[in-house]
Amino acid sequence: MTPVSTIDGRAIPYGAKNVDTDVIIPAHWLKTITREGLGKGAFESVRSEPGNIFDDPEFAGAPILIAGDNFGCGSSREHAAWALLDMGVKAVIAPSFSDIFSGNAFKNGVLTVALPQEAIDRLMEVAQTDPVSIDLESQTVTTPFQDRFTFEIDPFRKQCLIEGLDEIGLTLARDEAITKYEHTQAASYPWIADATEKAA
Repeated sequence: MTPVSTIDGRAIPYGAKNVDTDVIIPAHWLKTITREGLGKGAFESVRSEPGNIFDDPEFAGAPILIAGDNFGCGSSREHAAWALLDMGVKAVIAPSFSDIFSGNAFKNGVLTVALPQEAIDRLMEVAQTDPVSIDLESQTVTTPFQDRFTFEIDPFRKQCLIEGLDEIGLTLARDEAITKYEHTQAASYPWIADATEKAA
């Protein structure tokens, strides 16, 4: 997982509320066996409308998405986080998120920033013409106009994102302790170790 520290750039001023995972990535895209290419299907129903915000060249490659309340509701599909990443979105700012989506986003390195609606309204306004900056270390969202909004994040999630540690990375970080435990177990219960070797 790529470490997350600061995210700077244009933000897509989407703003819609109750955006469910089927809007983020429709079900017919879930047949893929790879994460690559899901960005093409992201917000497909919205992109079918002429003049939609996602196909505006001004926001091409924008690393931040600004949305409304209850973003990521609906099903538990992890593909929603994959689709956002594949389209270049590294952070979503909204008043609130579905718990399952928030968990999936975190596990895939997408930062979810919860801010009050007043802050969202201001960021939507700024995003029309100017970039937005997110600093995970200081837990702030800023604009070129001296706007500064602070957000809360679970300390464990913050540390994992900053260090780029997903679940596999967290396990590998404990490799020495795991190896030591396995050697101790093999010495204490050799018949189990023998059975495991024979089964292999």
